[in-house]
Amino acid sequence: MIKRRQLIQSAAGLGLASLGVPVLAQQGRIVLGQSAALSGPASALGQHFRIGAQLQFDRVNARGGINGRPIELQSLDDGYEPDRCAENTRKLIDNGVYALFGYVGTPTGMVALPLATAAKLPWVAPFTGAEAFRVPFNRYAFHVRASYFDETAEIVKQLTSVGIKRIGVFYQNDAYGKAGLEGVVRALKPLGLEPSGLGTVERNTVDVAASVKAIMAKKPDAIVQIGAYKACAAFIRAVRKAGFNGTFYNVSFVGTQALANELGADARGVVIAQVMPYPYAPQSPIAGEYLGAGKAALGDKFEPNYTSMEGYVAAKTIVEGLRRGGSNSSSENLINGLELLHEFNLGGFFVDFGPQKHTGSKYVDLTILTADGRIRH
Repeated sequence: MIKRRQLIQSAAGLGLASLGVPVLAQQGRIVLGQSAALSGPASALGQHFRIGAQLQFDRVNARGGINGRPIELQSLDDGYEPDRCAENTRKLIDNGVYALFGYVGTPTGMVALPLATAAKLPWVAPFTGAEAFRVPFNRYAFHVRASYFDETAEIVKQLTSVGIKRIGVFYQNDAYGKAGLEGVVRALKPLGLEPSGLGTVERNTVDVAASVKAIMAKKPDAIVQIGAYKACAAFIRAVRKAGFNGTFYNVSFVGTQALANELGADARGVVIAQVMPYPYAPQSPIAGEYLGAGKAALGDKFEPNYTSMEGYVAAKTIVEGLRRGGSNSSSENLINGLELLHEFNLGGFFVDFGPQKHTGSKYVDLTILTADGRIRH
């Protein structure tokens, strides 16, 4: 096997390194790197996102790839821990990946984006809505999904429209949770309101007792949750046991199907914001395509959900960027190709990028879980 150093030297001799063409792409592949939670309490998010993305990449590869080159997704497990994510990202960069794609989470993204920026690599479609990745503008970061500000604004709008003003917030005690909390506070402020009770949980834990006590003391009528599915499920059960009879609202990162599975019959009435099209029926062309790809690849084992739908949409977006970037596969050309996706229709879901606009969507929908595990919208 030819060693990486030999490949680099060969590429430099051909003048390819100066063009910014990744070494791995010169072997006939376009290699994308991903660090995500593939194990641990948030593992369903990384696993489902990757399944959806792979469905799209396999579909493209079966039709000849991009300019004859197949797309390969290299995924490394970070367990939703920043230190492991940083190590994975450095490894992927050293391996010569073409771009970083589909990272899962805010605390992990906070260590990854600076590394991507320093390496001048595109960081495409992270599974996070945190504003810190969007402002200030970073030409290497491209966001396919709506932000947590968009989601929490819709949640607060829905709650206050039916007269609910006492709104508590249960949030993960890190960059993700604080980003969601900021969104709730921001949405409440113009209405002259503020959160009625705050409670936190540490990342990758389910110790919610202190939060139940703190939030119940303020007697909210609804609680917005900014956490991962295991902690949110534990909080819902505990606070209901403590006597809470109000409504729960969650941002999309919670993982809709994972939360429904975790709660079982206790899921009844829990509301979740969504930033992707409904994935359980072909109500849009992109949903029909996604369902068809899943059933063709996995048959009866395919279980559609919002997270894998996001992976599919994210992969379809980067594929279009690659196509528009031209035959010279470079990271810089991918940036240029993505910036050409102005009001681009992926099949009922639009992304809108430009040279100074890397936030592709503001789409938010609200869904509600039922006791028998269904998701209504």
